[in-house]
Amino acid sequence: MHRYRFVLYRPLQLLPVLLGISIITFVLVRSIPGDPARILLGTRATPSALARIRDQYGLDDPLWIQYFYFLKNLANGEMGRSILYKVDVLGLILGRLEPTLVLVSGSVLLSLAFAIPLATLAARNRGGIVDQGVRLLSTAGLGMPAFWLGLMLIIVFSVQLDLFPVSGYGTTPLDKLHHMVLPCLTIALSLSAVLTRSLRASLIAEMQSDASTAARARGLPESLVFRRHVLPNSLIPTLNLLAVNIGWLIGGTVVVESVFAIPGMGQLLIRAIFTRDYMVVQGVAMVFALASVLVNFLADILTVTLDPRVRL
Repeated sequence: MHRYRFVLYRPLQLLPVLLGISIITFVLVRSIPGDPARILLGTRATPSALARIRDQYGLDDPLWIQYFYFLKNLANGEMGRSILYKVDVLGLILGRLEPTLVLVSGSVLLSLAFAIPLATLAARNRGGIVDQGVRLLSTAGLGMPAFWLGLMLIIVFSVQLDLFPVSGYGTTPLDKLHHMVLPCLTIALSLSAVLTRSLRASLIAEMQSDASTAARARGLPESLVFRRHVLPNSLIPTLNLLAVNIGWLIGGTVVVESVFAIPGMGQLLIRAIFTRDYMVVQGVAMVFALASVLVNFLADILTVTLDPRVRL
């Protein structure tokens, strides 16, 4: 009963969070210096043309009125109209959603594929050469900026070895996957460093726990103890850490999409900021905020599913 109540009421508790994010985003976007109408029409635009654009998009209205219309559009399932692209913002975002989803999901899967084996090797050889090597790699991964790492991967695997495309997204499914290998690898190398350190510490703690000791006392082999008790319990804090870092992951996609010229939401956000396309910036920010909230919500449910001892 408690779980069903959590699933029903938790989204309602997250609504104030989304409202607060909408207010902060609205204020910050309009604090950026520059006139959207002037940027759109250029320096030679006449005062009448500028006034027409400002009136068309309500840029001369008081801020509280502009925010009211923004909330009204959200309540109606809309996000306004882009000043630059002259189309509905929601449709524009949906058209850029697929590359970003592929990039985020691919990065998460790759980072887990790296983190779980490396953390397992380090934990089962605690204090040894393998453990020291894994800790050194994870520390190096934490110190590499995404844009620099992406450029290094392009130079090595695209320019010198000619194994992967330099930029773009591709057309067919296989072509898209081929284009996304290096971008996903760029994010995964940094994210896996964080997950590896967390998972290693959790594995060491679980290997010394009372449950693991009791399982060994019952005569279970070490490999079975590890698979049945140690690894499942250790994954819970790592999954929570992954959910907490979803904001950092989204920020990484913005940078990586710019480096690899991927036509996703991150590249759309960057261009909208430079052109002062308020509606697009607000729309993308709200989608990213909603994604972060949903991921943390799913992480809470998954935590309870994996560990019945946790109460909601």
